[in-house]
Amino acid sequence: MHVIRSSLTKPFSAALTAFLLAWPTLAHSADLPLAPAVLAQLNAVVDQDNPRLLAIFKDLHQHPELAFTEVRTAAIVAKELKQLGFSVTEGIAKTGVVGVLKNGPGPTVWFRADMDAISVKEATGLAYSPKQKQKLADGSEVDVMHACGHDAHITWLLGMAKAMVALRKDWSGTLVVYAQPAEEVGLGAQAMVDDQLWERGFAKPDYAFGAHTAPGPVGYVSSSAGVRMAGVDQLDITFKGIGGHGSTPQMTIDPIVMSAQAVLAYQTIISRNLDPQAAAVLSVGAIEAGRDNNVIPETALLKLNLRWFTPEVRAQILRRIDEINQGIAVAAGVPADKMPVRTMKGHSGPLINQRELVETINPALVQLLGADQVIDQFPAVMGSEDFQEVFNLHQTPYVFILVGVAPLAQFTAARAKGQPFPYSNHNPNFFVDLAAIPIGVKANAVAALSVLKKTPQ
Repeated sequence: MHVIRSSLTKPFSAALTAFLLAWPTLAHSADLPLAPAVLAQLNAVVDQDNPRLLAIFKDLHQHPELAFTEVRTAAIVAKELKQLGFSVTEGIAKTGVVGVLKNGPGPTVWFRADMDAISVKEATGLAYSPKQKQKLADGSEVDVMHACGHDAHITWLLGMAKAMVALRKDWSGTLVVYAQPAEEVGLGAQAMVDDQLWERGFAKPDYAFGAHTAPGPVGYVSSSAGVRMAGVDQLDITFKGIGGHGSTPQMTIDPIVMSAQAVLAYQTIISRNLDPQAAAVLSVGAIEAGRDNNVIPETALLKLNLRWFTPEVRAQILRRIDEINQGIAVAAGVPADKMPVRTMKGHSGPLINQRELVETINPALVQLLGADQVIDQFPAVMGSEDFQEVFNLHQTPYVFILVGVAPLAQFTAARAKGQPFPYSNHNPNFFVDLAAIPIGVKANAVAALSVLKKTPQ
């Protein structure tokens, strides 16, 4: 599986050394996207700020919050942005925060970070791992972890905001940074739009950016044009039966049996109904049914997740899910008034980076990191995002970059074993190497500066 250029197996130090040796020549080139003095100041500002950023990151990591409950995280974002002089609006879609910094004439750039964690028990052994469970609305408690790097995203955003304030004489325009809730459930972006995000008087975006952790090596970023991530749907299927005693199944219609049949049948949609060249994924993430050993329950709930790249494939999958559900229920003798129910929840379309904007920011990323460290041919992945849903109304050009967060030695060792990465997002062992914090901040700032830089007089 060729997901990263083979150059990633080279020691980072060798690539960096080659870039630095070429720097004296490059620094005198009129084609440099950013003035060397501006880039040097950015590096100095972020490096000086790094102890504060690491403290923020560790604090966020130790206090993860699930979708739409990111109250503590949102308060930190709002406080930091206010101290920097941003005009701050809080409480959009419950916990969303928007900060605006006007800095003269020019384009408006929106930059997003997501805030929510997921219900995974951390196994990294880090000293700043979460120490407490989170209590849910029903009174139950679950382990929660930042297993997708949203704590890093927020830290990068706050670091970039501070750097842009320090460099404000070197750029012109309006910078809007915002913290979004509930990305993991695919609802947060649309929730902000539904809560009148675009009716609140914010400057309309000319460009938009987002960044996400990836278990590639620290020091590398992926900024590629075209389709980057799949569309996604979260949906529930409820099978309705007739409950009863486990000793008299003939007097019941067992929804657990129907659910088991459905789980297996769903897999044939991908393998037998779709064109083999049409990439898609259908996963059942949870089955909820019954409680006691000797009771056949009335209902069973399946929680499904779909990934797809075209609306035609999405429609075909949904149609076949309905047909399978109906067929299983009819075969089990379910009456017409108790047919299975499909409930659609979170939804996002595919994420598609605009080529022109990628070509605008990538030279600055190369200037920051080196040519070998900027990957512009990364293939699309089945992972999904809702970042782009905020910008559908205005058809805003956007780029969503991936930032490596794994130690190079771990990545190299994994590749030697034939593994694409040393660990995956949403895994209990996922972690962000602290060296990736300043790099993510600088990459964010460089992207913003690429479109907000002042025109030389």
